[in-house]
Amino acid sequence: MALSDAVTAAVAVLRRRPADILPWYLLGASVPAVARVIPFFAFVIGAVYLEVTGRLATIRDELSDLETAPPDPNADPEAVEEWATGFEPVLDQLLTPGLVALVGLTFLTTLLVGVVLYAAVTAGQLSTCAARLRDERGLTAGLAGARRYWLRFLGLYALEILLWIVVFLTVGAGAALVSGLLVAATGSVLIAALVALPVGFVLVAALAVVRAVFAFAPVSVVVDDATVVGSLSTTVAFVRARPLEAGFYYVVSVGTLLAFSILSGVFTLVDVVAFPSLLTVFLVFPALDLLKTALYDGSRGRLSPPTIPDRSIRAQFRDGFSRGWTELTAFVRATLGTHAVVIALAVAGFWAGWTAAEPLVGTVETSISARLEGHIAPAAALEFFGNNWLVALTTALSGVVLAIPAIVSLLFNGVFMGVYARTEVAPMELLAFVVPHGIFEIPAIFIATVLGVHLGLAGWRTARGRATRASLADALERAFWVLVGVGILLAVAAVIEGFVSPYYFRLFL
Repeated sequence: MALSDAVTAAVAVLRRRPADILPWYLLGASVPAVARVIPFFAFVIGAVYLEVTGRLATIRDELSDLETAPPDPNADPEAVEEWATGFEPVLDQLLTPGLVALVGLTFLTTLLVGVVLYAAVTAGQLSTCAARLRDERGLTAGLAGARRYWLRFLGLYALEILLWIVVFLTVGAGAALVSGLLVAATGSVLIAALVALPVGFVLVAALAVVRAVFAFAPVSVVVDDATVVGSLSTTVAFVRARPLEAGFYYVVSVGTLLAFSILSGVFTLVDVVAFPSLLTVFLVFPALDLLKTALYDGSRGRLSPPTIPDRSIRAQFRDGFSRGWTELTAFVRATLGTHAVVIALAVAGFWAGWTAAEPLVGTVETSISARLEGHIAPAAALEFFGNNWLVALTTALSGVVLAIPAIVSLLFNGVFMGVYARTEVAPMELLAFVVPHGIFEIPAIFIATVLGVHLGLAGWRTARGRATRASLADALERAFWVLVGVGILLAVAAVIEGFVSPYYFRLFL
């Protein structure tokens, strides 16, 4: 198979029907939003425990007697030590056996849920890629693949981590032994230190070999229906039989990740962090997965991708934006009741944050003016758009897990905004800043939350056997287009927030 065939196949899949593959990568980005539900509920449980036992009141009393800012350590180190000891009564109230156990259990549960979800989502992503490269329905195949292969992917994760540990320990023990012998023989620490350089190369090479093998093993699981051990065997056979194809993927993947790291670093210089994350979700990860799946699938003679659309990329984007806006307006009209409930929950979250922040008034201050210091309008607009759309995407897609993560995300943001508003030093200035872009941004977040609830209900019906996987796939595909419409709203909001909101109201102050 020509390498150009694999590249063409990957491009054709992304262009022909992006809504039949990209939702799985949005689900991957949503895994943290699902996993953070556990610490959210743990925090609520801990807060209730402290309130019921009276410990929370004690903590408030202790904190009220303390200075919020530490003394200058250069002026009086003893004063800093005395200030720090003032927190000991607070720690005594927090470090109870029950709360310590709750923190430990929360950490372990969150880690386990996150790893299991990543295994399932990755299985769904590669199953979707394999199906689309055969011109079959991707989302349906992804749902079936996630259920069928998640445990094997989990096994691959565990085995790779184990091999990394073995490599580190083996190379490290060998380096320590050689260094010790050299020091004993020569008495020179410098010679022993020089051993670190070749050892470093050996370590990097060994880890690269492990990663190279495991890069194609998940594809083998999906394409060949292989077991964990069997996938490693077939992967080694593939690399030996097709070194050019495997090497091409390794070079492309490493080059892409390096180039993207440099690009992300450039964006970071102007405080743009979230936008590169969008590029990884929508382009980098799916393109690399499609490429390696196409290379492996092609070696099996099973590659029959869809044709590349005749329309230009510009025309596709224009039509996609039009469809996204149409789907958005239709979705809002069909879910007005759910929108009313979501708005009520958002107001409740804001009120809870406003009430909870009462003890902080006068001691903790936030300032919209301070936040806008060093504001660079184009960079800020790009960051606002990237961050807000990423929040909307993860809020909506995380809702497929019984709608709970979407609701938790809404409540968390509502509480945060309530605290932020209550501690703002210039409330009218904050209000004036928020209003122009908020009339677009806030409804967009509400729509994303409602979409999460909608997907949660669809997922529940499918899990109970009351709906088919095809219907859930339809819901995911429609959700993608609704989120394109949400992105349009957030793009408008970002332009206003970057170029208008920080400046216009100062004319009236």
